[in-house]
Amino acid sequence: MKPKRRRMFFVLVGFTLLAGATALALTALEGSVLFFYTPSQVAEKAPAHGQRFRLGGLVQPGSRAKLGGAFEERFRVTDCKRTIQVHYKGNQPLPDLFREGQGVIAIGAIGADGVFTASEVLAKHDENYMPKELADSLKKQGLWHKDKPGQPCAKT
Repeated sequence: MKPKRRRMFFVLVGFTLLAGATALALTALEGSVLFFYTPSQVAEKAPAHGQRFRLGGLVQPGSRAKLGGAFEERFRVTDCKRTIQVHYKGNQPLPDLFREGQGVIAIGAIGADGVFTASEVLAKHDENYMPKELADSLKKQGLWHKDKPGQPCAKT
């Protein structure tokens, strides 16, 4: 084999190995990626029971209730179309800016009973925080108004 052909052979083998390694790495990471879902998306195409994912939406007014544990609460997350009950049981309190009518992202899994069990709840340090996808969806429907954060699902 001539040197030029041998070099071309090694380059092709190298690219093939690199492509194979990339495919294996992406396949391995696929199971650990946390996807973002709104309550409507969960209703349409629910993730498998026990599969961890992010649930984003607004805390429904009047739905927050403290439970027996030190850091245990129940509340509902809504996107103004659908609502999901969330049970938070963590090792730290909910964020200070967590309140009804505000945007949150809960990380956890949905059980067979349809209740989302969250191990972590996120709230950004901004009173108007909301996941971008949810804010865009509510704006299209005419349901979200930045000047009325406590009444996000009320039409004006």
